[in-house]
Amino acid sequence: QVQLVESGGGSVQAGGSLKLACRASGNIFLVDAFNWYRQTPGKEREFVAKIFRNDTAEYVDAVKGRFNISRDDDNVNLVYLQTNNLKPEDTGVYYCFLKRIRSYSDYMNRRAGYDAWGQGTQVTVSS
Repeated sequence: QVQLVESGGGSVQAGGSLKLACRASGNIFLVDAFNWYRQTPGKEREFVAKIFRNDTAEYVDAVKGRFNISRDDDNVNLVYLQTNNLKPEDTGVYYCFLKRIRSYSDYMNRRAGYDAWGQGTQVTVSS
């Protein structure tokens, strides 16, 4: 199975920046996409950004131009979310979500794989 560790959360003032990290380890051969979601109390968990295996990225409109998702140069299973010009409405718990994780055996045997969520990291932006 996979272990997911998120880090980099914290408390900042509006306009500040944080760099979140999601590190996946374990029996991983392929991951279709690394995603970041966020959730605030009383609200549904919402999509923020994703990066595919070919490093194509997608973002929710609310963060376009402010957030950047990227992959570590030396570790394909370490993904960052650089958050800039943070706003109070960006406050929430940020979760890493891996879509379709496959081991080498899964890949060779054409098994479907599985998804996994991290434990989350808190981001608090004050006005």
